[in-house]
Amino acid sequence: MLNVAIIGASGYAGADLSLIVAKHPNLQIGGLYVSEGSADAGKLLSSLYPRLHSYVDLPLQPLTAEALNDVKKCDIVCLATAHVVSMRLAPELVDAGCKVFDLSGAYRVNDPAFYPEYYGFEHENLKYLEQAVYGLAEWNAEEIKKTNLVAVAGCYPTASLSALKPLAANGLIAEGTMPIINAVSGVTGSGRKASLTNSFCEVSLNAYGVFKHRHRPEISHHLGQKVLFQPHLGNFKRGILATIYVQLKDGVTDEMIEKAYKEKYAGQNIVRIVDHWPAVKDVEFTPFCDIHYQREGNTLVVCSAIDNLQKGAAAHTMQCINIRFGFEPTAGLL
Repeated sequence: MLNVAIIGASGYAGADLSLIVAKHPNLQIGGLYVSEGSADAGKLLSSLYPRLHSYVDLPLQPLTAEALNDVKKCDIVCLATAHVVSMRLAPELVDAGCKVFDLSGAYRVNDPAFYPEYYGFEHENLKYLEQAVYGLAEWNAEEIKKTNLVAVAGCYPTASLSALKPLAANGLIAEGTMPIINAVSGVTGSGRKASLTNSFCEVSLNAYGVFKHRHRPEISHHLGQKVLFQPHLGNFKRGILATIYVQLKDGVTDEMIEKAYKEKYAGQNIVRIVDHWPAVKDVEFTPFCDIHYQREGNTLVVCSAIDNLQKGAAAHTMQCINIRFGFEPTAGLL
């Protein structure tokens, strides 16, 4: 059994990940941690999330200097923390011999200029930024197997890249065009901390981050071409539905599209090519990514649905852990 420490366990993604680890046949929770000044320090995680009763009845420990020494004794550390916190913690933990899986955006793009422009901070650990592997499980498995620092893909990018990469990898997208991604996320995507934005009486359906959302360059970087990405806040708790518009090259046939998707995802238990337009309710509380597509002439519409806290965060992290340690691909998930 490997010991797993989760830092930031009181957040939505951290809580989901705690439950997945607790159910995993090869893992056990070595400690749940929150920031030293957190109001949740000392509470049982199951008191914050009653659905975890009898699964994760463990205390949330404040991350003091002494506690950090205990964390370093764990085999695996998952960082469900703010970007700057992850940026600073990850190198220390990697150097201590831990295998680190970071759910923040601190190591997702190997370009120092990306961080001040889109995250508002200068990256302090460029050596580790170069070493980090992007945790898009279905596409980067060989690299994930060899690294000690995985930057788990973001929720919107996971939905978008899972749908687009088969087309890009097979050269089916028309040159000089930008795929257009229209995506809607549940309110849990903004985190657990209360604000006017996620107040029940204020939430509606609205666009945000027009042209400037940090996931646009992340998607473009890992797709290998620019995209137009427009996120929306939806009036539901969890899930992402991305509707994507793609211009195909002349001569692309239905058989070429089907081959691109089915050859990549054949035998996959997580990404599912379905025969209907997916809905958030189809994937809520599951690790799945459901994809469906239809064409008219050279225009292809692709829909991708995930649970933003599962395939978009916690379940995707567990996929990467399973890959890194050679466990069954769906251990702890199905």
